[in-house]
Amino acid sequence: MKISRHRNLALLAMVALILASVLLFLYLKSSSDQTTTYTESRDVIGRMKQLNAQWETEILKARITLNHNYDPLVTPLTEMTELWQHFESMESNHGRNASPEWKESHDAYLAAIKEKTRLVEQFKSHNAVLRNSLAFLPTAEDDIQQPLTQVVGVDPLQLQNIATDTYDLLLSSLEFAQVTSDERAADILVGLNKLGVNQERLPEAFHVPLDTLSNHVALILREQPIVNGLLEKIEAVAVAQRLDNINNLLNEDQQRADAVNQRYHFFMLVFSVLLVLLLVYLAIRLMRSFSEISRVNSALQTANNDLEQRVEERTRELKDTQSELLDTARQAGMAEIATNVLHNVGNVLNSVNISADLVTRKLRNSKALGLGKAMQLINQHPHDLGTFLDDDEKGKLLPGYLNQLVEAIALEHQGMADELAQLTKSVDHIKDIVSTQQSYAGASSLLEPLHISELLEDALRMNSGALTRHHVTVVKDYAEVPQVMGDKHRLLLILINLISNAKYAMSDLSNRPRQITLGVKIVDANLLQISVKDDGEGILEENMTRIFAHGFTTRKDGHGFGLHSCALAAIEMNGHLTAYSDGPGKGARFTLQIPLKTVEDDA
Repeated sequence: MKISRHRNLALLAMVALILASVLLFLYLKSSSDQTTTYTESRDVIGRMKQLNAQWETEILKARITLNHNYDPLVTPLTEMTELWQHFESMESNHGRNASPEWKESHDAYLAAIKEKTRLVEQFKSHNAVLRNSLAFLPTAEDDIQQPLTQVVGVDPLQLQNIATDTYDLLLSSLEFAQVTSDERAADILVGLNKLGVNQERLPEAFHVPLDTLSNHVALILREQPIVNGLLEKIEAVAVAQRLDNINNLLNEDQQRADAVNQRYHFFMLVFSVLLVLLLVYLAIRLMRSFSEISRVNSALQTANNDLEQRVEERTRELKDTQSELLDTARQAGMAEIATNVLHNVGNVLNSVNISADLVTRKLRNSKALGLGKAMQLINQHPHDLGTFLDDDEKGKLLPGYLNQLVEAIALEHQGMADELAQLTKSVDHIKDIVSTQQSYAGASSLLEPLHISELLEDALRMNSGALTRHHVTVVKDYAEVPQVMGDKHRLLLILINLISNAKYAMSDLSNRPRQITLGVKIVDANLLQISVKDDGEGILEENMTRIFAHGFTTRKDGHGFGLHSCALAAIEMNGHLTAYSDGPGKGARFTLQIPLKTVEDDA
């Protein structure tokens, strides 16, 4: 019966696995980033069209001399080339550019941009010469008009006619540059003939200025039609139309991809419904099995009661200690001492709560549950137990299973005993904190032999739960340090506070791993240095002088007692506690230095 039930459950699990695999396959097929790539590709095409329009605008500006710098005629082409390379790299990842339509559109765009580039280069060379001559015309005309007023021995009416002819030629040339037509070209030719006749009537000193003016006007007459023709050819190059064709191909391809995704989504819906129905059925089966598990758990209730009673006694002892702590602080009338004690006890309470919770969870998930199953098999064969153990396949495995179960239960009990020992150690530390604070007003420190590395491990264990929840990695940089004489509980108070603060400083860190570095070394041969470094939020420069002040804190739920009590404890040990940070977001390092007194020196 059980074998049949197990076979059915295995079959259902296999069906669920197959459905989940199909759903995962459909999800991977339908959750591609094609929509995003289509949007990015269209955005690139749109930017290229904007640059093409900007390019044509700059050409027109150069045509009417609004811009004498030809760099704007090069920049759009450079940016369009970079965007086109980016576009081709995106399209190559999806294989769309392998189709004949894509290849034809791409080749047409490249041919258009190549032709437009060639025409723009010709326009730049011809337009530069043309603009230079147009800009020089007024100067050349002034070089003629001014000397005419100083000519002696020539009929004034004739001089006036020469000046008028020269000015008319200038105006005709400028009008021809604005509106190019055969009629204005004929006027310029007539003006050039008049200029040649007037040159013979004037002294030889006028020949060079007149030749210069004539050459520039002739150049304008020759270059202006060429520039206009190049502008018409540039305008006729259909770069924007080629880009529109590529954009239309993108739209068509996206429509086809969307249709395929819709089919995948429909299949996902169907298989999701099947998987949900199967999971509901499995949930019902599991709920029925839960009652059987509850009956097995009742066999462990006796053992659990004993351990829970011990936990309750430790908790009651902890509450009594906390009550004694509050009464002592109130009777002494020292508010600062009371707040420091509560803060330090709170740090240790985190470790106590973690240990108690861990023991409770171990009790609930104890390996002893398997004992009930083993006894159930034995109870099914009260009269043929020996035959069952010798011949039955399950009976043969039962002694080995019981041996493994005994070892597992022993390991569980050892683990819970260790946790209870850690719990007792934390309670003793709380008592010592209370005792130390009661003699705060001048009593000497209680020195005892210490291994600093073991003390650091104790502080880490008391913060282990919080460090694990916040995914904090601890790096240990311990140098060789001999056994020293020190105040264990003051040192432990400082270390627990510094590690807890380092953990809180990295609570909002998400762009890099959360890491605390603990360091121990001897400096200057007579100082013991312990450092706690974090990669968290750092410290503002203006807060460096206030970080150890009573009541100062940067945390929303902080009280400003921890670092203040740590600084006082360091002073009581004839040492000092310092903080360093490169600024916000760059972490912080707290360093404790106390006089080094080894056990050998004390002896």
